[in-house]
Amino acid sequence: MFFPILLSSIAGMSTVFGALIIFFRIPDYQVNRFISFCLSLSLSIMIGLSVTELVPKSTFQILFSYPSWKGIVLCLVAFLLGIGLIFFMNWILNKQKKQSLYQLGILSMVALMLHNLPEGIATFMSAYQDVHFGFKLSIAIMLHNIPEGISIAVPIYYATKRKKDAILATFLSGVAEPIGALLTAFLFAPLIRDVMIYTVLLFVGGIMITLSIQKLFPEAKKYHERPAMMIGMGVGLLLTICNFCFF
Repeated sequence: MFFPILLSSIAGMSTVFGALIIFFRIPDYQVNRFISFCLSLSLSIMIGLSVTELVPKSTFQILFSYPSWKGIVLCLVAFLLGIGLIFFMNWILNKQKKQSLYQLGILSMVALMLHNLPEGIATFMSAYQDVHFGFKLSIAIMLHNIPEGISIAVPIYYATKRKKDAILATFLSGVAEPIGALLTAFLFAPLIRDVMIYTVLLFVGGIMITLSIQKLFPEAKKYHERPAMMIGMGVGLLLTICNFCFF
């Protein structure tokens, strides 16, 4: 039981590694380019992960478990609830009149907390049944958690100029993964079914696609750094392909 929890913890806390990028000294004239690159990298990873893994795999597994209109309705409801959550949270944050970069960091943190929790459950259950497969899964999660950490830390740091806030937000997102593993290990293991995990992951897919299109892309475009945007999206796409092909 210890090793599956350890794998989940390492995979989840790799999110914090992404936050370390804020400790690099970026010249003032390069800041806009840097932010645009990081946001473009993050949205490419989020959309790529959702389109290649979360949405198709979750939809297939749900429809396999419920091969009727019930499965279709469950898929649609889970995905649409994810979309609705981003619109609702965006409305709440707009009422607080926070600057858009800070809002983006908070939305990314919440989205990735919801993403990491079922990932922690999946990593624990996979490693508990097959250590080798669990190890491969944790490596794949680490690969996309690092740029996801960037998507939280960079907006919050450049909005507040406080490294502590950026690190804390990234930590809160990452710690959701070992929490998911611990809850599974000590409380919910007999109750959790694959279809439950895939329903949550489909919900998260709706969140991540909506967040990327509605918030990340417009914010990255706002800095008018087209080359940085294209490079960021290209690197994100490459990482997504590597994750899909090798893990």
